[in-house]
Amino acid sequence: MNESTNDRQAIADLMSGWIRRDLGEWNQLRDLFTPAARIEITWFRGSASDFVDASERMGSSDIRTKHLIASPVIRFSEDGRRALSETNAIIVAESASLTLGSQTHSRFVDRLEKENGQWRIADRRSIYDFASFTFPAGPVRIDAELVAAHPIEYAALAYILHHGGFPVTGTFATQGSAAEREMKVAATAWLTEEHA
Repeated sequence: MNESTNDRQAIADLMSGWIRRDLGEWNQLRDLFTPAARIEITWFRGSASDFVDASERMGSSDIRTKHLIASPVIRFSEDGRRALSETNAIIVAESASLTLGSQTHSRFVDRLEKENGQWRIADRRSIYDFASFTFPAGPVRIDAELVAAHPIEYAALAYILHHGGFPVTGTFATQGSAAEREMKVAATAWLTEEHA
């Protein structure tokens, strides 16, 4: 295995580079991904390039977000050109018009590739552990039926996104779910398979 302290630090820096999204630094955010990268999170499924464009639209919407990123747990391929990382993240979101927010604890599961000495994200998915509402200006009425339309692990975030014009469709991996297990099995298979 050809990993090094420098590789681990580069990947940790790549994970903390998500601050570019919170700062609205769209070109720098785009640079975190490989050209063919894919991303799948609550409100978006598709290419990383399209995700950056959609994030820019969200940045000018009613929704404000901040991501608190922890240190990643990393596994490397035998040739040292690929890696998997799992990174704890807290997603803080707020809707100014609703005076309502959410705090979501999740994990990014990333497939990473090293090319020309640079690590980039090739595939990003999330696992959602738990979420809750926050009330920056005091209690507000919440539509319980809309909350119940999503797994409790990310229902509060989905509620904020829905009201901001970024609806959550489909179901996503939650802590201990079959979807989490399937995601990790597929990621491990990708890490260990032979690449030309």
